[in-house]
Amino acid sequence: MISHEKLEAFICQYPVYQYAFFKPEEIAFSYRVRWICEQECQRFGTTWACPPAVGTVDECKKRCLQYKECFLFSTIAEVSDVINFEETLKTRRAHEEITEAIEQFIREQGSACMALSTESCDICPECAYPNGPCRFPEKMHPCVESHGILVCELAEKFHMEFTLSPNEILWFGILFIA
Repeated sequence: MISHEKLEAFICQYPVYQYAFFKPEEIAFSYRVRWICEQECQRFGTTWACPPAVGTVDECKKRCLQYKECFLFSTIAEVSDVINFEETLKTRRAHEEITEAIEQFIREQGSACMALSTESCDICPECAYPNGPCRFPEKMHPCVESHGILVCELAEKFHMEFTLSPNEILWFGILFIA
């Protein structure tokens, strides 16, 4: 498994705001998070990165618990107002690029990993779900919440900021490391 020191040295080249290492067993998986996906997210049932395609909360939990360690990190994006959903979503790509770079680095060090990140995948203009397989399963990062994980609880547990100001959005990612 990759050492903390090696990963910390690598992330110094990116604008990672805060981070924490912990065991997957420390995550509280919740069906209420999935309920929010089902009731309020317009991406529910439309992409391989979201429920129900990612599996049940129990299946997601089982998959996550197969890993030895988690690396939770956040990045900051500036916007005119965090309530402006369209503008906020446009800042997500930079965070996804950092997630991809960290994931690739971990794999290059010989550790298997699984990345969960922001919202739902937007690699393809139109997702193949449910009529065909994911075109880029190695690049697709399911949403953290799709797995029943409440990011605000993790942030609080590991003394990380969850909100900053009306003009700053915090994006979170979790890498599960074997």
